Amino acid sequence: MPVSVRLDRETEAALEKVAESLGISKSAAIKESIREFCARALERDRKRPFDLLEDLVEAEGSGRGDLSVRGEEILRARFGRQDDSR
Repeated sequence: MPVSVRLDRETEAALEKVAESLGISKSAAIKESIREFCARALERDRKRPFDLLEDLVEAEGSGRGDLSVRGEEILRARFGRQDDSR
């Protein structure tokens, strides 16, 4: 399916350099770039909520026994946001 894309000079120059360096056509370089971009975007969308917060969760456990009861309050405090429903 034909698609037309307008590139600025800087992007076109980069595309030409990459295509020449890899010994492929500009069209092939564009197709591969789009495939990789789409794959990364879709992978990012497939992440579970925990995956997005994993770096904020302590690996060895917090040692707190009140997380199940006060979880929302603790997260709001950690992110510095107030409860809008109150």
